[in-house]
Amino acid sequence: MTEAELYSVYKGVYLPTHLHPAESLKYCEEFTFRPDDILIVTYPKSGTTWMQEVVPLIVSEGDLTPVLTVPNWDRVPWLEEHRAILLNLEQRPSPRIFATHFHHHMMNESYFKTKPRVLYVMRNPKDVFTSSYHYYGMASYLVKPGTPDEFMEKFLDGKIMFGSWFDHVKSWINAEEKESILYIFYEEMIADLKGSVEKIAKFLGKSLSQDVMEKIADHCVFKNMKQNKMSNFSLVPEEYMDQKKSEFLRKGIAGDWKNLFTEAQEQRFNAVYKDEMKDVTFKFIWD
Repeated sequence: MTEAELYSVYKGVYLPTHLHPAESLKYCEEFTFRPDDILIVTYPKSGTTWMQEVVPLIVSEGDLTPVLTVPNWDRVPWLEEHRAILLNLEQRPSPRIFATHFHHHMMNESYFKTKPRVLYVMRNPKDVFTSSYHYYGMASYLVKPGTPDEFMEKFLDGKIMFGSWFDHVKSWINAEEKESILYIFYEEMIADLKGSVEKIAKFLGKSLSQDVMEKIADHCVFKNMKQNKMSNFSLVPEEYMDQKKSEFLRKGIAGDWKNLFTEAQEQRFNAVYKDEMKDVTFKFIWD
């Protein structure tokens, strides 16, 4: 099926209509934030699921109950997705934890007024592309990726769900409310998960013992998290996600793009990256 059949355009980017019906977007637009809300913001395939595991455990001070008993899409719901309306989020005790894939300019009025706490997670765009390529091949609500060459042109052009990676990242690193944003790299979580847990906990004002941080990091190691049926999307019906084609939580590594890219694709990607990011002074871990 085509983009016209599967997607709608919202604030300039494609969204899969199945996940983001008009009433959900209206709910998100009218949502009221609290100052102590915690918002996990990512471009898709940049570590959202991982953060939906880590952050609730920091808030619960290492109590595993929330991550072992509640599916991650209800535990840390995406505000723009169809589930959000059903969850009585207004009744949730503080601190509430949410996720969004929105670009900065797509956030609602309440966000800019309230300035909740934001954890913005970034990942090497070549790995985002690689992960997306496999994901688009197994999800029925997304346009099939075609060949890696075809999908690369769409990716570099922002003609996929949630638009351009470049625009997304630039919008959030240029946000004015920097004092309420913590920037995190997927790669630093891979290199030192306990250190990342410590960094996030500090930002959220949680003082956790070394033992608790060790416990959280151990539970959230990718291979352990992949076994958690509340987090590995195995509860999603096969008609929406066919995990026989590709697992939703696939490898959880850095540098997998090297297994997919040809030399020509790498050169093409590098050229667009260089042009798109030429005025950016922010230091990325992969540069």
